Amino acid sequence: MEGNSSFKASVGVSVSRLDGCAKVAGTAQYVADLPRREGELWGATVRSQVPRGIIKSIDFDPDFDWGDVTCVLAADVPENVVQLLEDDQPVLARDRINHLHEPIALLACAEPAKLAQAVAAVKVVVDELPPVFDPVEALTNDEIIWGEDNVQKRYSIRKGCADVEDGEAAIDAAIAECEVVVRGHYATSHQEHVYIEPQGVIAWWDDQGVHATGSMQCPYFVVKGFVRCFGLEAARIHITQSVTGGAFGGKEEYPTLLALHAALLAKKSGHPVRLIYDRTEDMEATPKRHPSATEVTTGCDRDGRLRALKLSTVFDAGAYVTLTPVVLSRGVLHAGGAYCWDDAWIEGLSVATNTPPNGAFRGFGTPQTIWAIERHLDRVARELGCDAGDLKRQNLLVPGDSTPTGQVLRSSVGSLECADQAFAASDYASKRQRGPVVEGRRARGVGCAMFLHGGGFTGSGEQRLKGKVAVDLQPGGRLLIRSASTEMGQGAETVLSQIAADAAGIALDQVSYATPCTTHVPDSGPTVASRTTMVVGAIIQEAALEVSARVGSQRKAGESWSEAADRLLAQEGVVTALRQYEPPDWVRWDEDTYKGDAYPVFAWACDVAEVEVDLDTFEVTVVNFWIAADVGKAINPVQCKGQLEGGTLQAIGWALCEQLVWDGGRLVNPRMTDYVIPTARDAPPFETILVESPYEHGPGGGAKGIGELPMDGGAPAIAAAIEHALGLSMDDLPLTPERLLERFLAETEAAQ
Repeated sequence: MEGNSSFKASVGVSVSRLDGCAKVAGTAQYVADLPRREGELWGATVRSQVPRGIIKSIDFDPDFDWGDVTCVLAADVPENVVQLLEDDQPVLARDRINHLHEPIALLACAEPAKLAQAVAAVKVVVDELPPVFDPVEALTNDEIIWGEDNVQKRYSIRKGCADVEDGEAAIDAAIAECEVVVRGHYATSHQEHVYIEPQGVIAWWDDQGVHATGSMQCPYFVVKGFVRCFGLEAARIHITQSVTGGAFGGKEEYPTLLALHAALLAKKSGHPVRLIYDRTEDMEATPKRHPSATEVTTGCDRDGRLRALKLSTVFDAGAYVTLTPVVLSRGVLHAGGAYCWDDAWIEGLSVATNTPPNGAFRGFGTPQTIWAIERHLDRVARELGCDAGDLKRQNLLVPGDSTPTGQVLRSSVGSLECADQAFAASDYASKRQRGPVVEGRRARGVGCAMFLHGGGFTGSGEQRLKGKVAVDLQPGGRLLIRSASTEMGQGAETVLSQIAADAAGIALDQVSYATPCTTHVPDSGPTVASRTTMVVGAIIQEAALEVSARVGSQRKAGESWSEAADRLLAQEGVVTALRQYEPPDWVRWDEDTYKGDAYPVFAWACDVAEVEVDLDTFEVTVVNFWIAADVGKAINPVQCKGQLEGGTLQAIGWALCEQLVWDGGRLVNPRMTDYVIPTARDAPPFETILVESPYEHGPGGGAKGIGELPMDGGAPAIAAAIEHALGLSMDDLPLTPERLLERFLAETEAAQ
């Protein structure tokens, strides 16, 4: 460290959030709070009212005064495609409709009341076609929604005996030879992001090009969308993140479409346009978590040693691809769970249906497959007559073991320590041995889940991305971090500033974080994939060290850090360190065979849930929750625990109460009055244990990414606890009182 001699480290310290005061005081300006620009118009979207069909005409009521209303149709879009993984999603539907609420026309007006009337004055005439909502049905149905057979993507992983031409037959044979064979089917449902701030963007054009400011995770995604749609040079596209009230993946790809809509209206009208959804429109039109259906067959020894795994999962992609292939990829890569398998055959399919497209959501496909493998091992434990926690701990991956892709785990594997600490803190073993506790009309049970989550982009993704950051020296020896990594409530601004401050050897209040604007910050990659702290933090650390070394090399005896910095600035004018991420040189990945090092490192965790079930209403209350997570190094322990507990509460909601109700492709409950999410009052007492097994390439002494990790384990831990309390094995989410009662009555009737 070259900074001040009185420097006090901030890494490992729970400093207050740098963005906290403005948010608590109400002075932070979200997109809806930004001052109106001169001549600004309000924007709105005309949407499909059927899930599938052919557009025959778009009729505008001739009795309505359209004089001050701007209208944009598909014919007005320079290149009518949203730039993502596939060129299948139009900016505006031109002739075909593939899902309810698909955008067809855009309107803008200075008066919000008249704008609402204008939307109602547009009639879209459609020849309806039969929709398909079940992905399994879509595999055999004659109705083709996407491609040749509705299959958008397919992945296969083979290990051991299954790594042959006829791998499925080989794995079937290997399983048949095992002492204990268990089969199961497991399903998960949609989940809404429910970020506190709905989607919104403001767009305008001027001599510099096009500008868009909004609530988003990935400003450079929007740049790519504008380059494709408008044919502009990237230098004429200026995308700025406003203060963002939550995202959870829901503001990863969708803001590209929203910003294109606002910019199209702004271009045609010649005025700035503000396009902000209300909660209902947001829930009806934007992506959700992918539902899944997973078949699992396993073979093991009578003593519980896991041997062979066969797993097939189908993800419901909705009408368009969006980011589904990447979501499915991460799902299949984690499908073996935190466990060692000698032989594995894993297959994943994503299938098109006529619901709104599904997309990025915290966990990115992993919660779906972790749910399946965890519930399955609970089933295996029942078959063996042993405790599920003992079975899982016995088979945990440890250093030297290999994953289904053949990745040999090197270090930073805190799997056993997480299990042991969670079990000890919760008194898991004695509670399980005691059996369910019934007091009056309430039954109490405890259950566990063990899981892992890879940090960063899969395989060679980080190498292709070439994420960059810059750290600038400023007057007085201050540092300015310039990065496209966005603060959306997770604490990234604070943690990345802590890393830079410690690397440079200066106080935290001497570091600033630039507003992510593509005009001024390099492309550090999207704020996704549990990569921000681990990947972006690592190159910020390198850049801050470089600046610090340059100041230190010029520093004279008795000269302060700030004096040396100012003298260096006077000599050179600009002092900047630009760094690009390079993954560890030992990472090897084969995209074609899906073999090798899927991630440079994994975060690990063990959840223990304790629940009470009302035996009359079948309502479930989570009364205690223990989390032990291997985070590598906690840069900010309080924020680290906040991420783990917040993600777990989101998982509790997915498990128990969050249920999107569909009727003919229409969302019946697109509002927070009847889409129930857990609140702070529903949060159980958390005991969160930070296990630190440092990752050698992680910043601040070994930090790993943990943003998605807690989403993976909460649901199966709760399901195991319910099973302990009631004796009911529930394999499909959500675990609502109605479903529990239905299962209880069915089993009672069968027993009679």
